[in-house]
Amino acid sequence: MNIMGVIVSGRLPQTDFQQVGESQFLFNISDADNINHIVVFLTGAVALPEGMAGAVYFSWPDPNAPPNWQYLGYISNTKPSCIFRISQLKKLNEMQDNPTSNVFGAQPISHIAQIGVSVELEASVVQQTPSVTSVTNYLQFGQKMLENFFNYASSFAVTHSAETFVPLSTLQTWYTNFQRRLQQNPNFWKS
Repeated sequence: MNIMGVIVSGRLPQTDFQQVGESQFLFNISDADNINHIVVFLTGAVALPEGMAGAVYFSWPDPNAPPNWQYLGYISNTKPSCIFRISQLKKLNEMQDNPTSNVFGAQPISHIAQIGVSVELEASVVQQTPSVTSVTNYLQFGQKMLENFFNYASSFAVTHSAETFVPLSTLQTWYTNFQRRLQQNPNFWKS
C-alpha cells in the first residue's frame, strides 16, 4: 500500500518507494541535477503510528561513494506534507569530506539521487537540524569572511606605477587576527 509519495518539481508524483528496513523507505530520483524542490507527503491511505514521524533525507548521486544522507526535515500525521528546497544541498554535499550518516544501512554506490524516509519517534525527529541551514551558514560565512578580508587588505593597499599592491605581511596579519577571533567566538562573523 502506498502510504507516502514524492513530487519532484515539474514531474508526476511518485509512490514507488522501496522498503529497505522495517521503517525505512527509499525513492529513486533520476536526472537530479535539474531539481530545485521536492515535496514529500503522506497519501492518507494509512496513518503513521501514533507518536511517530517520517524523517526525510536526501542523497545526491556520487559515482565514487555510497549515499551521503542529508537531513531535510520531517512529515507526520499532523504535518502530512512538506516542500524542501534541495538545489543548495549539492553544494553542501561537495563541501563535506565525510558522509554525515549511514541512516539507511550499507547501500551500494548510486548513480541516481535518493530520497529516504525513516519512520522514527516524532519527539527526536523534530529536534534535528535540517542540512539546508548548514548550506546557508556556509555561504554566509564565506561571504562575510571574504568581505572582511577584502576590506582589511584594501585598507593597506599601496599604489606604485599605476598598479595597486597589498603587502604580504597584511595578509598574514589578517589571517592571524581572523583565526584568533574565530577561536574566541565562532559566531563573531554573524554580528
